[in-house]
Amino acid sequence: MRSVVVTGGSRGLGFAIARRLASSGYRVIAIARKESEQIASALRELEGNQQGSLHFKPFDLEQIADIPGMVKELRKEFGSIYGLVNNAGLGTSGVLATMRDGNIERIVRLNTLSPMVMTKYVVRSMMADSGGRIVNVASIVAFTGYTGLSVYSATKASLIGFTRSLAREVGSLGINVNAVAPGFVDTEMTQGLSKEQRGQVARRSALGRLTELEDVANAVEFLLGDKARNITGTVLTVDAGSTA
Repeated sequence: MRSVVVTGGSRGLGFAIARRLASSGYRVIAIARKESEQIASALRELEGNQQGSLHFKPFDLEQIADIPGMVKELRKEFGSIYGLVNNAGLGTSGVLATMRDGNIERIVRLNTLSPMVMTKYVVRSMMADSGGRIVNVASIVAFTGYTGLSVYSATKASLIGFTRSLAREVGSLGINVNAVAPGFVDTEMTQGLSKEQRGQVARRSALGRLTELEDVANAVEFLLGDKARNITGTVLTVDAGSTA
């Protein structure tokens, strides 16, 4: 059974991804600071599943210095790591001119630095195993922009550049690196949008609707699967046509 690590896997998009992958036969290790009711319920539901499995590991991904030790523990407990989904992130909004410096630093730390360091130590084990898959969760605001999300957009844009360059670094070793760029989905990160704003986003899309969590989870599953073996260094946009 292939093991896949999903960061920020206890709620929202991360939980949807973790659940989808576990249901599809992967051994999923969901990482988050705290266990949510959602993940606890899913753990009970999937217990004894003959196809896939779901496991939860509490860890604060802002503690950058502790990431190497955590990855070492994962390998010791679960063996080879086939896939890594860098999903954890802060969606804090705010106008740059008035945003506190500490908030800017925290967003960059969790959304950019943490996944880079996480990938560094996971990719080492993939190199030893001569293969693996990495999927970074970016956002359409990385290339469209959105008022009040300048810092968040910058961190997601950095993940796209990271994805493309890393794909070239490790491609010859059998490791695929891709990103997904979701549109606005119904998660805690988008609860700040008013009903009117959400309606505007939906109307601007080619399909006239918002993206759903399962749409993004399905895209991640595809990129991790054998059918995507010749796809690397790319960004798969899942936004109901908002950027068409």
